[in-house]
Formats: sequence, structure tokens, C-alpha cells
Amino acid sequence: MKKAIIMAMLVSIVLTACNNNRQTKTEDNMNTSLTLTQQWDKTFAQSDKVDHKKVTFRNRYGIELAADIYTPKNAQGKLATIAVCGPFGAVKEQCSGLYAQHMAERGFLALAFDPSFTGESGGEPRRMASPDINTEDFLAAVDFLSVQDNVNPEHIGIIGICGWGGMAVNAAALDPRIKATVASTMYDMSKVNVEGYFANEDTPAQRMQKRKAMAAQRTADFKAGTYKRAGGVIDPLPDDAPWFVKDYHAYYKTPRGYHERSGNSTDGWNVTGCQSFLNQPLLAWAHEIETPVLLIHGEKAHSRYFSEYAFEKMTGIHVEGISAKQGNKELMIIPGASHVDLYDDVAGVIPYDKIEQFFKENLK
Repeated sequence: MKKAIIMAMLVSIVLTACNNNRQTKTEDNMNTSLTLTQQWDKTFAQSDKVDHKKVTFRNRYGIELAADIYTPKNAQGKLATIAVCGPFGAVKEQCSGLYAQHMAERGFLALAFDPSFTGESGGEPRRMASPDINTEDFLAAVDFLSVQDNVNPEHIGIIGICGWGGMAVNAAALDPRIKATVASTMYDMSKVNVEGYFANEDTPAQRMQKRKAMAAQRTADFKAGTYKRAGGVIDPLPDDAPWFVKDYHAYYKTPRGYHERSGNSTDGWNVTGCQSFLNQPLLAWAHEIETPVLLIHGEKAHSRYFSEYAFEKMTGIHVEGISAKQGNKELMIIPGASHVDLYDDVAGVIPYDKIEQFFKENLK
């Protein structure tokens, strides 16, 4: 019984995992159907070293995405640029915006965006996820940034956090315009949906059980005319909750990281939201990425094996719990850090200096 409760909590966390219109260069003349919050409603303080503004752009499926652009104050000329997204189930007012603002303080133009079906971005129904569409969201961000007057289109990188770390690696494999990629505390959403955590559901029978459950839920949703939500991070916490569930709770369910538009903070993804990940491996072509990739993970993170797996997919080298480098691919393990320690600055372990150095070396 206890094992079933724990697995239910894990599933909750995971699940709370062509348009001909011309894109204009700035948001000023862009037709938008989105309602964007104009006040500062981030989970982090606004920097006085950075200018901030809201923008929108469309992906190739015609979904309009909402984003925040962070620019160094008094910046001149064309800047090296970074697009940021994640974690899975978060919004740009949380981790991705924090990373973007820090990168802008260090001289980059940085864009943090809400992916399709999430936050202030468009797409219906809400709280759906797709390995294809969400990878495309990164590519659409590159489209938008490439035509900005203050951006050097040859110097664009991306940062993916948690579940969007896997999407970032997939985007890097697909689009050579992306010159450098950072995946921080990454999840491979295909791997965790296919195998379960630590491969504890990695049999054909268990996968078929998941497929049948998803199919039954689709029928129920269609009859009901609505989509059942999986629930966000469990609250209140049971006394016997695993430590990493407590780690998530300490961020998403407290003033530290709570945001009303975040699925993880509220009612989560749709139960069927991750269905397509069961049959679509995100990292299938990671071994063909030619551009530099930096994987960052906490030593004590329950999810560390996803970054180790990604490093092995890219280099053929298997490592566990240690930093490693092969060619232009690097795995950086942060001693003593948990998964959520890399979400914000509370633990003070996000290696911003390393990320800055990585992008300055590779976006030039």
C-alpha cells in the first residue's frame, strides 16, 4: 500500500510534467490574442541592472507564445542571446525567468517563455504537453530572436530546466541555429513516462497498462466534455512522503516558488497530457548534436540519472555521480545539491559563473 501511495505521488509530479502570418520584429505591431500581465508578478525580485518587457511570437503550429525579454541596461549593438524554458509544469515567472534575468545581468539578452498550453501562452486545451510541439516552442523562440535588431542570429543559445532540459537537448539535435545548450537538473520526459522512475515500470506489460489507462481516460474525458487534471505537487504532505517530494513541495507549494499559473503549484497537467511521450523518445538523436552541451545536476538529486543518461547518449561514456567531459559535451555535478536546489537561489548552488563562461566561449 505504501508503495502505491509513493508511486501515485511520483506520477502526480511527472504529470504536473502552419501559419502564414508574417512575424514582426517587435511586439509593438504584433497582433496578439493573449492577455499579458503587466505588473511584476515573478517569484524573484526584479533586477535594477536589467530592462524587462513582455513579447509574443508564434510557433509553426500557429500557437502564440508569451515571453519576457531581459536585456542588460544600456546595452549596445547586437547581443549574444539565450532562450530559457522550464521546469515541466512551471511558468516563466518561476525558474526560467530567474535564469534569464541572471544571464541578462551578465551581458546576454535573455528570453524566458511559457510553452504551448501553459501559463500566459496560447494553445487549447490547457495543460497539455507534446515532445514535438514543446521542442518546436524552443525553435520558435530562436525564430523570433533571430530577427530582432539587437540580436546576433549567429550567437543564440538555449537553457532548458527540469523537463525542458530534455526538450532543449532535442531542440539542439534538430536545429543547428542553436549554437550552445545548457540543460539544468534535467528530466527526460519520454524516459520517465516509458520506464517509470528508476526503470521500475520498464516492461511491455506495464507500458501496455499505461496505454490502456490513457485510452480509458480519453473516453471518459470525451464523455465529460472536459479534461481531468492529474493534480499538482501533493499538498498537504503525508508524513511518509519521500524526501524529493518534500523538495518539490518546499518550492511549488510555499511562497518561495508558488505561482497561480503554475500547474505544479495548482492542479497539474491533464491526466492524458503526457500520452505522446510513451512512444516518442526525446533523446533518440542526441548522439548527432555537433554543438556544445552543458548538463548540470545535483549530486543528491533523485533525477541525476537523466543527465547521466543524456551524457552517455551524446558521448557513449557512462558515468555515475561524477562530473565528466568529452569533446564539447560536459556533465557538471554539483556536490550536495538536490533537484530543486537548481530551481532558484535559496541554496546558492546554481553555477551561474560556469553557465556564463560556457555561453561566452561558445556564442562568439
